Amino acid sequence: MTRLADILRAIIGVIAGLGVLSYGCAALVTVADIIGRTIGLPVAGVVEMVQLFVVTGTWLVIPYAFLTGAHVGVDFILMAMPRRIRRVAGGVIGAGTLALIGLMLWYAFQTFSVRTMFGDKSQQLGIPIEYYWYPLLTGLGLSLVAVVLEFFSSQRSAHHV
Repeated sequence: MTRLADILRAIIGVIAGLGVLSYGCAALVTVADIIGRTIGLPVAGVVEMVQLFVVTGTWLVIPYAFLTGAHVGVDFILMAMPRRIRRVAGGVIGAGTLALIGLMLWYAFQTFSVRTMFGDKSQQLGIPIEYYWYPLLTGLGLSLVAVVLEFFSSQRSAHHV
């Protein structure tokens, strides 16, 4: 199981790196547009590209935040609890997080199915609408994996504390 967990962690790390790269692309397109406007050559479809890059970056980085525990939490309350209660509370929180992300993925997929049914495209560049949905679905799916990995990691470390 440890080997599989390591592989999954590596995949989530690589995907997060792609998310950061996507943020960089959003910045580059924005800068190119600003420079282009000063010489009369604005970047066509800059808003659509920046939106796609930012949405992609966000959803691809979120699983890494779950995996590393970098999200906002109330750890000071958990750490004040006795170890056994902390483990139970961690289990309840982990199960709740899994349920919430699972529901988000389910409803996102339902919405994706409806929104992409007719082959809609963005107005300026004709980017297929599903391209905006793929990172969201990928990020939610990987978030489920990351929550499970982080839960077992935290339970193992709580057991040894």
